[in-house]
Formats: sequence, C-alpha cells, structure tokens
Amino acid sequence: MSTTTTRPTTCADDRTDTDRPWLWNVVLLDDDDHSYDYVINLSRKLFAHPVERAFQIARDVDTLGRAILLTTHKEHAELKRDQIHAFGRDRLISSCQGAMTAILEPAEFDADDENPGEPPA
Repeated sequence: MSTTTTRPTTCADDRTDTDRPWLWNVVLLDDDDHSYDYVINLSRKLFAHPVERAFQIARDVDTLGRAILLTTHKEHAELKRDQIHAFGRDRLISSCQGAMTAILEPAEFDADDENPGEPPA
C-alpha cells in the first residue's frame, strides 16, 4: 500500500502593502439636521477635541460640507466612524432623525505635513 503526501503550495505574491493606504481620514459630512452644538459635543466626546478645535470642525462642516475629525489606522478609523453613526440624533432640532454621516477615505499627505489629513490653515 502506498501513501501519498500532500504538501501545501505557496504562491509568491508580488503585491506589496505599500500600495495600500496605511492611514485613513474619518470625515464628517454636512447635513441640515444637526446643529453646531451637536457637532461640537460629538467632537469633544468622541475625539477629545478642545472647544476651539471642535468649533472649527463645526464651522468647516457647515461651510465646506465636510471636516476631517481624525487621521489614524483603518481599524481605529472604522471604530470612530461607527461611534459617530451611533451617537444619536440632535435633540435641539425636532426634524432630526438620527446621527450624522461619516465616511472613511485614504489619507493623502506628504511626509513633511505637520497635521496629516487636516486641511491647510
């Protein structure tokens, strides 16, 4: 009786991890159903931003339609996005149905940037 031995085959992968973005932006998107107070409160509670930075984020969301809250690795960015989506509705606006929308996008910046993922001042 003969025995056959099967060995796993390995395949060399020519792709490298350098092709994938390693930092991600957590981006808050504007809508008409949330107040500045809501955005400031969210920024302070979920991201520990000081009041001044939280106000700047609220203003950017309102005027630019979006604001980067954080630049981090993908798993942390996903957690923060999910926390935003679970933050709840704005109780100051009666027509508000739920939390704000946040998305993730690959961070694009040069190594010389001081604050990756943040818009220039």
